[in-house]
Amino acid sequence: MRVLMFGWEFPPHISGGLGTACFGLTRGLAKHNVNVAFVVPKAYGDEDQSAVRLVPAEDIDMNNMSTELEEFWKKISYLEVSSNLIPYVGPEEFARLITETAADGTEEHKTESNHRFKFTGKYGKDLLKEVSRYALIAASIAAKEDFDIIHAHDWLTYLAGIAAKMVSGKPLVVHIHATEFDRSGENVNQAVFDIEKQGMQMADKIIAVSHLTRNIVINRYGIPEDKVVTVHNAVDFSGSDHCQDETRGVPEKVVTFLGRVTFQKGPDYFIEAASKVIKRNPNVRFVMAGSGDMLNRMIKRAAQLKISNKFHFTGFLKGPEVNTMFAQSDVYVMPSVSEPFGISPLEAMKSNVPVIISKQSGVAEILKHALKVDFWDIDAMADSIHGLLKYDALSRYFKQHGQSEVNSLKWENAAYEVKEVYKSLLNI
Repeated sequence: MRVLMFGWEFPPHISGGLGTACFGLTRGLAKHNVNVAFVVPKAYGDEDQSAVRLVPAEDIDMNNMSTELEEFWKKISYLEVSSNLIPYVGPEEFARLITETAADGTEEHKTESNHRFKFTGKYGKDLLKEVSRYALIAASIAAKEDFDIIHAHDWLTYLAGIAAKMVSGKPLVVHIHATEFDRSGENVNQAVFDIEKQGMQMADKIIAVSHLTRNIVINRYGIPEDKVVTVHNAVDFSGSDHCQDETRGVPEKVVTFLGRVTFQKGPDYFIEAASKVIKRNPNVRFVMAGSGDMLNRMIKRAAQLKISNKFHFTGFLKGPEVNTMFAQSDVYVMPSVSEPFGISPLEAMKSNVPVIISKQSGVAEILKHALKVDFWDIDAMADSIHGLLKYDALSRYFKQHGQSEVNSLKWENAAYEVKEVYKSLLNI
């Protein structure tokens, strides 16, 4: 079975869980004899291609564009009028990223002798230009590649998936890792919502990463129930990423938040709970690992609460840095306001760290050995943190059973379910 898959990022060049999930899924599919050609806007040359063939969109020569593709380009060129859309972040974080892009002196959309489109591979100010050009290239790739089914991840690639379907006539699967309601609450960006809905309507089948997300797709986008299936995410067990012998630089216990410092992830609730814990137990330090539009606000809030001497802000971590952070942690907390799934608690449990997760997360549907609290209930969050730090027997219980539980949550199993979705569309 051959799959033409569209994504926007691939490890080690990632901005969030989307790239991690794509990496795990493609490795899992390879174990089930599914051949994947994974299209990304830009490749850097250091990606792990042991289980997937990466196809960089910027390497596709568009000089000999067919009449059909020229007509398709005319249909999607209207997307270039908008420019301020980024998949994970709100307007404040967007402004920061645009400032960084300008400081880098990046020029984003030059062509090489009009043969190829250039992609930054980032979430910059001309993102929708890249999305529309990516869709055009997707149509060109679909006209040349030999494949059985199309798989598109998140709204950035839905137009590419639609384009490939229009050219090839092959069935389209769209994979919902997050929706605009997760990112923005009720203040949705209409352009993103429209692209999401169009992708869902054009898809032959929709995969949601949790029942929580499936319900949003059905109730907020008006998609028929029988069109949407849930396949929960998993955790990657490839390679040796345990750092349990890592030397800790402080004598106190360590409680960690790891994720984007944005509204969706609930960092403000983590700060408030930390203040309550420190009043009861001064022998603890808190770490906020990540970046985002709320970071400066969180630093100021820690100062207001007079806990800055017990609070550390690391910035964005990736790869081995994440493993090192988990190895130094005694408790991991994910207080997300709206989390379609949440892979990081699984990574923490794999590293033998007990976890506290919000009930408003998809991963809460499948984890039994995790403490679950409402994201807004900072008293319950603080009590849970305090309990895991104070009572060694409680911590050992969640470590032991949590690690045993997470060992069954493998991408190979999730990939089997995804392959079954493919087979249902191919009638095999």
